[in-house]
Parts: sequence; C-alpha cells; structure tokens
Amino acid sequence: MPPHIGGMVKLSVLDLVPVTEGGTITEALAHAAALASHAEALGYHRYWTAEHHGMPGIASAATSVVLAHIGAATKTIRIGAGGIMLPNHAPLAIAEQFGTLEALFPGRVDLGLGRAPGTDQHIVKALRRTLSGGAESFPQDVLELQAYLAGDARPGFLATPGAGSNVPIWILGSSLYGAQLAAAYGLPYGFASHFAPDALDEALHIYRRDFRPSEQLRTPYVMAGYNVFAADTQEEADLLASSMMQSFVALRTGQPGKIKPPVPGYFDSLPGQLQAMLAHMMQTWSIGTKDVVARDLAAFIRRTRVDEIILGGMIHNPVARRHSLSIAMEAAQQIEELPAP
Repeated sequence: MPPHIGGMVKLSVLDLVPVTEGGTITEALAHAAALASHAEALGYHRYWTAEHHGMPGIASAATSVVLAHIGAATKTIRIGAGGIMLPNHAPLAIAEQFGTLEALFPGRVDLGLGRAPGTDQHIVKALRRTLSGGAESFPQDVLELQAYLAGDARPGFLATPGAGSNVPIWILGSSLYGAQLAAAYGLPYGFASHFAPDALDEALHIYRRDFRPSEQLRTPYVMAGYNVFAADTQEEADLLASSMMQSFVALRTGQPGKIKPPVPGYFDSLPGQLQAMLAHMMQTWSIGTKDVVARDLAAFIRRTRVDEIILGGMIHNPVARRHSLSIAMEAAQQIEELPAP
C-alpha cells in the first residue's frame, strides 16, 4: 500500500511529458518513464499524463500510447489519463484503447475525462470531430463509454478490447460543471487547481453535497492538482520554478514553445500585469525546501479536505524533477499527524 499523508491523503504525480528546449520527444518519453519508475519506488499512488495537442513543449498528445510506455516501465503504480478530452474522440475508440491498457496492466489503469477539447478549433477539425455538439454531448458520451467498458451489449456489439474491463472513470474539471456531473454520476472527481484555482472550494462543496452513490463509488472521492518545486535550498527551488513560469507566460501571450531553462530572478523581471497573472495561478504552487513544502501541503489539506493530491510542476532538468518528487514525499511524511479529511 502506498503511504498516506495527513492520515488519509494519497499523493500522486501528474506529468505532461515536457519537451525541453534543445531536447527531443524521444528524450522526453524516456524521462517520463524514469520519472514514473522513480515515483513508484517512492510510494506515489498513481502516475497520470494528459492529452494536449499542438503544443511543442508537451509530448503526451497520444495519451494511451504514452501510458503503454509508462506501464511497461513500472510494475505497481497506477497509470492513467488526467485526462482524455472526450469531445475529441469517439467513446468506442477510447474504450478500445483503455481496454487494451487494462489487459496489458491489469488493475492499474485509470481513465480521467475532460469536457474541454484541450486545443483550438483548427486542431479539433484536424482530429475529425465536429465543431458543434462536442462539449454539449459530454454527459451522454460518458455514459456511452461507461457502457462499453461494462460490456453492455445493447449497442448490438461488444467493445473489444474494453468490454468487461470496468476501467475506473473519473470526471475532471476546473469549473462547477464537472463537479455537478461527477456528483450526479457517482464518479470520483479531479479538480485542476494546479492551473485554475478560482472555483476549487465551491466545486468541492457542490460535489460533496450533491454526490449520489454508484456501482463504481459509494462515497465522494476528490483529487486536486498542486504544483511543487522542491529543492535543497530556497534559491534553487525558486530557480526551478522559473521554467514553468516562462511556459505560462508564453502560453498566455500566444507563444507556446518548448520548456525553457530556468532564469534567475525571472518573476521580478516581468511587468506588473504578468506578475499578477502568475501570482494568481501560484496560489496552488509550493516553491521551496522540504519544510516549506510540508507547510504548504498541510495548509492545502486543511483547506480542501481532499482524499488525494496530484503533484504537477514542469522542471527543465529531469533529474531535478525526480529530486523534487523525493523531497515532496519526505515533506508529506512530516505531516502524517494531520486529521483525516
């Protein structure tokens, strides 16, 4: 069993398979496998990656293929999508992909579903999905996907692979909509607070208040995203975080690219408007030493009463990212005495 923090809270890893400036996709995929193996050895509960398209700095677009690579590099850690952007896909195709993963790695696969396309309309069109009805049909698509994974023969055929795999489905989101749907369907809920912290508290309240038990889940279960940049010194942690700061600024200014090397004093060099944007997003970041991370995680657990925290945080140096995960787990073990959520 993986260790718990705060009495009951599990710790997991979100990795977007970053492609660094000067690096290649081949290297990014190798680093992802090394990160997942390291997380497994440390006792992290799951490793998730996510679907993003048309982003030079993220190599996880073919999410199910990446997960097959990760599964082959690990033995016990759960692997999954955080998430698959269902409007981009036919539910049957996702059932087949994740049914295949479950056959390869039995009992280890999760399927997180998002309603946003995760890209722009040009790429949605290139994915051969219609521009109308995608997000609006999300609730029905979730039910259709559930039926395929359960082996429901009413469509006149069985999803093969997929039928009977019963891969656990999660609803993911950064707004109140996902909370409402996860509660209505009785599914576990993941909130993307690592990049969209605004609606976190209200979404968790709605999900817990309105939750209806299902065959998959009897009581509410919440995971929230949190970015950690941990190092042996505060100065080093500040430096590590600057790569992700640069990525957010590039994305917000319409210039997404590969993950840049860290820059000393980057935050202070920005104009006030960009500093304010980053400071707002960094409400759910922890940047610092083990003691700082322990303090921040403890405060986040007390505030949210989450069942699980999934740690993001793109770091240019993959060795430094693995070390950051090591420090974060040590920090979590310092707060074992927190009351259970």
